[in-house]
Amino acid sequence: MRLQFIGIDPDTGKNGSPTAWVDLDSRDIVIQSYTADDATRAQCVEHTAPGHAPGIPDHETVIRIPVRLVPILREACDAAERAQLR
Repeated sequence: MRLQFIGIDPDTGKNGSPTAWVDLDSRDIVIQSYTADDATRAQCVEHTAPGHAPGIPDHETVIRIPVRLVPILREACDAAERAQLR
């Protein structure tokens, strides 16, 4: 796995730093962010995607991405698309 750092929440301090990377091999976007609280997780379970079983599988989680990270995620999407050219 070769991770390319894309960016970090610009309002972060030295702790708690939502961050985005792109895996240059798989072109996956890798996110570090806040763990969703119980109320958010409950809402995700309640609003199950059509055609999917209810609940959050053990191998998945729900994270919250601060709006400040959106421009960085756009950049990560672009980098993931460019990675296919390498």
